[in-house]
Amino acid sequence: MHLFVSAGEPSGDIHAASLARILLDQAPDTRIVGFGGERLAATGAKLMYPLTDLAVMWVGRALWNLPTFLKLGRQADVYFRSARPDAVVLIDYPGFNFALAKRAHRARVPVFYFVPPQLWGWAGWRVVKIRKWVDTVLTALPFEENWYRERGVHTQYIGHPYFDELAHQQLDTEFLTEVRRSAGPLVTLLPGSRNQEVTANLPTMLRTAARVRETVPDVRFAVAAFHERHAIVARNALAGSGLPATVHVGRTPELIEAADACVSVSGSVSLELLYRLKPTTIVYKIEGYALAIAKQLKTAKYITLVNLLADRELFPEFLTATDPSEAMSQQVIGWLRHPVARQTVVEELRTLRSQVAVPGACERAATYIRERVAQRLNSRKAA
Repeated sequence: MHLFVSAGEPSGDIHAASLARILLDQAPDTRIVGFGGERLAATGAKLMYPLTDLAVMWVGRALWNLPTFLKLGRQADVYFRSARPDAVVLIDYPGFNFALAKRAHRARVPVFYFVPPQLWGWAGWRVVKIRKWVDTVLTALPFEENWYRERGVHTQYIGHPYFDELAHQQLDTEFLTEVRRSAGPLVTLLPGSRNQEVTANLPTMLRTAARVRETVPDVRFAVAAFHERHAIVARNALAGSGLPATVHVGRTPELIEAADACVSVSGSVSLELLYRLKPTTIVYKIEGYALAIAKQLKTAKYITLVNLLADRELFPEFLTATDPSEAMSQQVIGWLRHPVARQTVVEELRTLRSQVAVPGACERAATYIRERVAQRLNSRKAA
């Protein structure tokens, strides 16, 4: 089996790698080519371009990289028509992946969308593109299946691959013991995996931390940096602040597990916070013009996956262009100073986790893709 895979976000690269490993276990002769990051490459997949290096969110940054995106689109188009992969598997990253879906469809290559974009939350009218160019959407969240089907899209609910990865995560117990050895409650700050997320949200998180410390003087803070570049930004921001904070790279699971509470950007990391039952306040700070656009496009009640799954605000969230650090700090202070209030949130998260955190999504997706490809190949032979 010959697959073309495209993942443009760091989280998508993780999902792509998990899917690739299972596909290779099921069928060792599977050949995987495409766009992704170092995790997908580590499975043996051949990367035509490290697409995760271009992870972007807002329009201005996407336009800056437009020549590269156009070049990669043309490169993929040629590949679809010449190499004739058995299927294209897309992972989130709308915009560029939509363009790939269009090209693959025109080349008569089946398209599967694994972890589809959250169109139900932002600009649902874009579903017409998926309906035209995607053969099957492998939905990740329980409510997505009906949403897509009601709009004429063929779907198969397989669950969220993040829970697969979390179920197999091995925590560094020595590091955990070291972190827990220090006195005082720990608040973990999660400023995101994109450069612009860190730049926009870390200052708000540090102001929140400073306000928390005014009321809870023995509190400690840890910043979970996605890579060393973000760690340097965090250390520079902390210099001279007086905050009792440490910065760590590659320790996100341990820092979440050790935390009494967290402050995080919105994103798939919220599923890990749910899985580890951590009371969290969510922030996503953007510029005023972007917020105005977001409000026009936003159709979901919440920006946080956990809140959408719960259909209520379990994680207090702030999509804002202003400074929400006062309100955020009060949420964190409440959890640190009132154990009963904190435990109430933990139990609500535990109930939700039991309902939605079901491992096996990658295996279900791999099996579905492999069977559909086999059916198509057999139909060709019969013809």
